[in-house]
Amino acid sequence: MAKSNISLSTRIPLNNGTSIPQFGFGVWKLGSNDETKAAVLIALEAGYRHFDAAAAYRNEAGVGDAIRESGIPRQEIFLTTKLANIHQREGRQQHGFERSMAALKLDYIDLYLEHWPVPSRYRETWKLMEGWLRQGLVRAIGVSNFRTSHLKDLMQDALILPAANQIEHNPGMQDNETIAFCREHGIAVEASSPLGRGNIAGNPAIDAIGASYGKTGAQAVLRWILQRGIVVFPKSAHRERIFENADIFDFELSEEDCRRFEAMNAGAYTGNNPDDPSTYIYRELD
Repeated sequence: MAKSNISLSTRIPLNNGTSIPQFGFGVWKLGSNDETKAAVLIALEAGYRHFDAAAAYRNEAGVGDAIRESGIPRQEIFLTTKLANIHQREGRQQHGFERSMAALKLDYIDLYLEHWPVPSRYRETWKLMEGWLRQGLVRAIGVSNFRTSHLKDLMQDALILPAANQIEHNPGMQDNETIAFCREHGIAVEASSPLGRGNIAGNPAIDAIGASYGKTGAQAVLRWILQRGIVVFPKSAHRERIFENADIFDFELSEEDCRRFEAMNAGAYTGNNPDDPSTYIYRELD
């Protein structure tokens, strides 16, 4: 079978003239800053150069420490982090941004996202983010967990289009309407919870697809997402799994197997539902 030209270093163009590595490393639920730092250093050793963080994960400092101490030039690393919901709801967006910058101890953020479309706040937040972009404090701005309705509302008075939208995407949750809208407007799509928060493990149909390529089911899912042109960042605290997740560039899924994954769509969120603000988490951070 012919090998795809996707690699660990493949980058996707963003609509502001920059680009983003298509494969990266997530730090959600990695634990303390020390645990996060250790995992990020392993990921850097394995060749990862894209890291997805958030204020709400409470481990930005560990990410920043690893990046600084790695010895890898900052310009070779792409860092994303996100504004916490609590700082939107309380009208403290500037405080939230400055808090992240202080925790990371880096000169700039490559991509800064609104973590959720907090009702009555996300358009106000976007205006502030446009300002941080103009100041050069961030290289690109985007959103997370925004569906088509949220994007249309945001774009009514936005001066700058979101560069990316991070949404839950895995075989059981494929919001193809939002993906199509993002592509129509040049907004890069990122997959959060690509392995369905553990629901992928042990799925016989998925494991069978992976086995047919000499891979695990999880590796097959990650490969499928990449072949859809979507950014993905699996996470793990374990060295073996970190390297295993990155071992997906020596095979290519057939069109038939891609259709098998597409047929698994149940429209079922494993996380919170963006259309139900009552499910949003407003975690105290200060």
